[in-house]
Amino acid sequence: MGLADFFKRKKQPSYDSTNIRVTDLDVGFVFEYDLESWEVQACFEYDWGDNFFTQEFKIFNGTKTRFLSVEDDDELYLSVSEKIKTRQLGADVHESLLGNQKAPASFEYDGRKYFMEKESPGFYNDVAKGDEWVEFISWDYEDETGEYIVCIEQWDEQEFEASAGKRIKEFEISNILPKEITN
Repeated sequence: MGLADFFKRKKQPSYDSTNIRVTDLDVGFVFEYDLESWEVQACFEYDWGDNFFTQEFKIFNGTKTRFLSVEDDDELYLSVSEKIKTRQLGADVHESLLGNQKAPASFEYDGRKYFMEKESPGFYNDVAKGDEWVEFISWDYEDETGEYIVCIEQWDEQEFEASAGKRIKEFEISNILPKEITN
């Protein structure tokens, strides 16, 4: 180790290392959820207008990929979901999206009835790619309990994606460990 190396400073984290929260997550972080260890593989940002942003993390446990959504709007709202095919939501939903370019007000999926909560135009950014914001529309659905959710996104005239999951509480994510910080 040379004299110059001695004076190099390590990059300081942007979080309190004694109290790491889900809002501090970044690529490379590891945490426990649902009795499994998960690693953050990617980070995405969403701009909903009026200076309101949310984050989504692609997480992997060695066999399954999920998405952890984080919305900090006076309260912390978290959900874990997985990608599904829009046709899994039923023929009526799939036809409504492709034929009418419109999401239905309600539908049944996986034994639950879902109701549209909101339609939100916004912009998406994959943080690893820099500032390459892409416009899209999102339709958010909840079941009667508000615990289970489905999201449908339209990226282009005929390009739709869907995800299904559930809301979780912050305490369900524990033992958050940061990635190793290098110079």
